[in-house]
Amino acid sequence: MLRDLSDPEPPLDLRQVRELLKLDRAYYTADDPSLAHMVASRIRVGAIQVFKRPALLLDIVRTLDLRGFYVPDQRRILIDRLQPEPKHRWLEAHEIGHSLLPWHEDAMFGDSQHTLSPSCHDAIEAEASFAAGRLLFLRDRFTIQANDHAPGLEAVKALKPAFGNTYTTTFWRCIETWGVERPIVGLITKHPHPTKRAADFNPLKPCRHFIQSPAFAARFTRITEVGLFQVIADYCSPARGGSLGQRECILTDDNGEEHRFHFETFSFYHDVLTLGLHLGPYNTPVKIGVINTGT
Repeated sequence: MLRDLSDPEPPLDLRQVRELLKLDRAYYTADDPSLAHMVASRIRVGAIQVFKRPALLLDIVRTLDLRGFYVPDQRRILIDRLQPEPKHRWLEAHEIGHSLLPWHEDAMFGDSQHTLSPSCHDAIEAEASFAAGRLLFLRDRFTIQANDHAPGLEAVKALKPAFGNTYTTTFWRCIETWGVERPIVGLITKHPHPTKRAADFNPLKPCRHFIQSPAFAARFTRITEVGLFQVIADYCSPARGGSLGQRECILTDDNGEEHRFHFETFSFYHDVLTLGLHLGPYNTPVKIGVINTGT
């Protein structure tokens, strides 16, 4: 598809993608009764057709907490208008991913309790997200540019406008790019300072996303998001935006060996990003005494 678009320069214009694929885009809200009539056609949910029971579509949207979906027979992408506008680009690309994969059509709107197993549903969603990432970051174009930067949040901020994606998706892609061989970990959270936490803060699930590079996931399986969140909460300032602090910490790998990591945290107001970069093994200083040779 990107070749058909003559290998475009970043940022990718999704309007051109829709024109090429002959896709339509519209918006909805989950509490809008007209949603069902707008898309009711030959969509199947298990053995029930939506056009026989249009209200069923609203039930699906609310139950599955859908932020967007693709209607195959209408070649239409629908985006939840109540989602923050910066997220619309990713949601649209994700649904384009579904449209590119023909075997997804039979599974669209499947009742996951009866038609799709959870593992199948997760696999399909992962495939659509993979396709979205390859589109928005122009296959290996982002990898080349990211590797021209020293890993860090300053690089994330520089790469974000170049490809037109959000800070969170750029952050995620940077960790995957930089962390093939280097252990890197990322946390996407709300403000970690105790005085800034929301009333519904869950200490057992403090992160929106806990991102592990391939190298980190292979060597640090015992490190949890709860433990790392406490580390960053200890050094973060209560400032509303901008840099919240940084610290060097020691993490233990699966072999019991200690490693130095540098953590830095930055608040983009809606999301707080924390990046942990592996610096090297931690060697406990050894005291060397002076040997008296008698001379």
